[in-house]
Amino acid sequence: MKKILLLTLLFAGVLTPSEGRDTEPRSKKTSIITGADQTEKYLPYLKGKRVGLVVNQTSIIGHRHSVDSLKALGVNIVKIFGPEHGFRGNASAGVHVDDERDPKTGIQVVSLYGKNSKPSKESLQDVDLMVFDIQDVGARFYTYTITMHRVMEACAENGKELLILDRPNPNGYLIDGPVLNPDLKSGIGIHPVPIAHGMTVGEYAKMINGEKWLANGVQCKITIIPVANYSHHLPYELPVSPSPNLNTPESIILYPSTCLFEGTVISQGRGTYTPFTVLGNPELKGKYPFSFTPKSIKGMSETPLHMNKECFGLNLRSEEVVAALRKSGKINLSWMMELYAAYPDKERFFDFTQSKEMGNIDKLAGVKEFREQIIAGVSEKEIRKSWKKGLSKYKSIRKKYLLYK
Repeated sequence: MKKILLLTLLFAGVLTPSEGRDTEPRSKKTSIITGADQTEKYLPYLKGKRVGLVVNQTSIIGHRHSVDSLKALGVNIVKIFGPEHGFRGNASAGVHVDDERDPKTGIQVVSLYGKNSKPSKESLQDVDLMVFDIQDVGARFYTYTITMHRVMEACAENGKELLILDRPNPNGYLIDGPVLNPDLKSGIGIHPVPIAHGMTVGEYAKMINGEKWLANGVQCKITIIPVANYSHHLPYELPVSPSPNLNTPESIILYPSTCLFEGTVISQGRGTYTPFTVLGNPELKGKYPFSFTPKSIKGMSETPLHMNKECFGLNLRSEEVVAALRKSGKINLSWMMELYAAYPDKERFFDFTQSKEMGNIDKLAGVKEFREQIIAGVSEKEIRKSWKKGLSKYKSIRKKYLLYK
């Protein structure tokens, strides 16, 4: 059976010849295998069904987009649902995406980042089974878990099953930050989880169901294809950039810490080719030797904060910084505290109205206290102490839904 499947995948172009061969002794085969790459576990389940796919550019089988791979394998894909950046990842951050037909396959594409953020009853009428396959990075404000929530809700309301092809969380080792206050729900956070939640999308979906977070407490029928040979503490380098501004392994590890600066006047490097790995502001000239100048970059950041202005600050794009961050098992707070202390106009530091790319720090952090603590000069120890109760409760809830010990 396995040999027949490999030959099928090779013929369809999903695997290359080298991927289809046994090239290592069996005892050494411990590489992580995503749910999507375990086609033998779900292709029979898709047979004879009209399938809807919730995918983006990270949705790959072997080295091909899963839409192209599954279509080549004979799966009847009737609809594609595309989130932010479009399903092939060619839309800029924050730009609304319209419904269209995929020019490559002719399949109808329904945007979940335009007029509708949730599949409509009409869009699901000709779908028998939905499939969710999108890479997450383990941060609450990275919005694909919200996309999954809305898809689960639509499936539950319309009697559709959701198949989740699980993928590793590159920040799976990290569980840290304040738990979201329900009063601060927004487009960048709707669940009572910390900034770094330490779950895969499959585990997260189980938690959404189990905690009855869907509207009216409805539950979605889900089937999960787990990742093979994975545990939360294993390092995992993503084969495809999860979004245009998370384009390096370093940016992904730094993201739970540096994305908080979107709620400040400090540039996180949008408008450079190393976003989320540098921090700076023109007003810090003379205080830091390192500098960078944000520019308009099509497909990444077209109107970045401080565009065409030299920004001075911190260069975090080194192996040592990233290794130390991972070893700490915590979100870094010292950078926020340091740059707030260095910035001359304290009243403007958290003013998110200065650029459309900036966000409300309270919604990013998930609590109002964080901004107040930074302004008041509260120590890191005391800030973390204020998170302790919420984190402890969350960790107890999280344990109930883990697929990987």
